[in-house]
This record gives sequence, structure tokens and C-alpha cells, in this order.
Amino acid sequence: MVLGISPDKPSAQKKFKEKEELPYTLLADDKKEVAEKYGVLKEKNMYGKKVIGIARTTFLIGPEGKIAHVFENVKPDGHAEEVLSYAKSSR
Repeated sequence: MVLGISPDKPSAQKKFKEKEELPYTLLADDKKEVAEKYGVLKEKNMYGKKVIGIARTTFLIGPEGKIAHVFENVKPDGHAEEVLSYAKSSR
């Protein structure tokens, strides 16, 4: 199962999901509570200003519900293949 989560409001996620034709569920964390619990709220540099934002991260959750692997500083291009390859090799 694949879930996507972001701090965007559900209405923005719906538009994004439709535009990108995503086949998986997107969850809204507009209060950033989940992001805080998973430790992905980080200091970032945006246009020369330091801001707190969400570091793009993928968590691979194993069958027993525990984090099996963390992919940090994720870049979208090729990432799905990277996760799938890791999941297949760790069986």
C-alpha cells in the first residue's frame, strides 16, 4: 500500500492527485502533527531565509508495522524505482 502525506489542505491535494493522475491515497497533515512525530520538520534555506519546512522523506513500513527503511532528501525522479528495488531486495 502506498500513502502520500503532506501539509497541504485536502482540496489542494485533490487537485494535485487529479492533475498528476496519482493512483494512491493522499493524506492531509495541515497541522503538521504527523510530520513532527516522524521528525521531518527541518530548518531549510528558502531564498536566503531560514524557515521550518518539511524535508521530503519516504518511510518504508514493514508488515509488522515498524519502519523498515528511511529514504531522506528524496528527489521525485526515479524515487519510486529506488523504493521498489529496495523493497524487493530486502525480502
